[in-house]
Amino acid sequence: MDSSDEDYKNKERRALLIIMTFASFTLILLLLSCSYYCYLRNKLSNFLNNQPKGRMDSEDNCNISNAKTQVIIEKGLQVFNFKQLLSATGGFGKSNVIGQGGFGLVYRGVLQDGRKIAVKLMDQAGKQGEEEFRVEVEMLSRLRSPYLLALIGYCSESHHRVLVYDFMANGGLQEHLYPIRGSKSVPSNLEWETRLRIALEAAKGLEYLHEHITPPVIHRDFKSSNILLDNDFHAKVSDFGLAKLGSCRAGGHVSTRVLGTQGYVAPEYALTGHLTTKSDVYSYGVVLLELLTGRVPVDMKRSPGEAVLVSWALPHLTDRDKVIEIMDPVLEGQYSMKEIVQVAAIAAMCVQSEADYRPLMADVVQSLVPLVKHQRQSSKISSCSSFSATQSPRL
Repeated sequence: MDSSDEDYKNKERRALLIIMTFASFTLILLLLSCSYYCYLRNKLSNFLNNQPKGRMDSEDNCNISNAKTQVIIEKGLQVFNFKQLLSATGGFGKSNVIGQGGFGLVYRGVLQDGRKIAVKLMDQAGKQGEEEFRVEVEMLSRLRSPYLLALIGYCSESHHRVLVYDFMANGGLQEHLYPIRGSKSVPSNLEWETRLRIALEAAKGLEYLHEHITPPVIHRDFKSSNILLDNDFHAKVSDFGLAKLGSCRAGGHVSTRVLGTQGYVAPEYALTGHLTTKSDVYSYGVVLLELLTGRVPVDMKRSPGEAVLVSWALPHLTDRDKVIEIMDPVLEGQYSMKEIVQVAAIAAMCVQSEADYRPLMADVVQSLVPLVKHQRQSSKISSCSSFSATQSPRL
């Protein structure tokens, strides 16, 4: 074999080796590409399978054509589209307005299935309004108590932010403590027995937030207008837009911006921004004073020394002879001296300037339960006596 044949064979081997190397490299790349594609596909499939069922983006909500039958559930709440709520409230007509708060107007509504609802339409633009909306949805999707107003669902579509609640036929406690007919106020028609029961049920609402949730929930805006009443005047705590998670440590606090309503804000919170469950206890004490006296927390039209309810009432609360002087006149003859002394003592403890001296809401509930039971028993005895008296001539 001459040298030219040998060179040719060497070139042929090198060419074959290059071709095999290139083919092997191409095959490896192909295998890697297939593996990566399968990996991505599997990952995407897992991601989609793990998404909550029934979840829908707000843009999808905008395009729903059948507003009557579409039901979407997220976080245990119904997600409404804006068309459904427009229909339910008569186009958010003025005749359906039943209240107004910091969040916006509240409208009466009726769903397609006949269920009555209260619809809160946010009119507060900006970060604060968005934050209140988010907090209320997050909080009420997790809280379950017969003493808290139930959030049925919400709408977060385009620029609309709407909350949908159970309808409370008798509105807020404030409306019944200070009713207005025409252009002037008139005496309240809330009886003592009803006021006691409202005080107990509102206390149970706060007890649930403070004692049954970890970390505790601090309402931060507890007041008479945020206690709503159903057909039978049973109370539920509402409006959680300012609510805050508290500290898990005993005696601990969270530092936050001071928010709330004048007359209800605890002094230590107003001064330092240190928020605890005892801040709610103070607010509850103010509401209890409203139920006792029939007076608003702050009224600058009153005589000097009487403008601030807590300052005026506190010296009377622990004096058996003076407590009668601050009682709402419309309640005369409806209560026993023992009852008002006990309720006044509870109120006095709740509005102490030192937070450590205030009771837990569980203690408040425990103190009120026997008073409410006694009232019920007295009512039954009174009813039976009246019945016997009207029937006796037949015997």
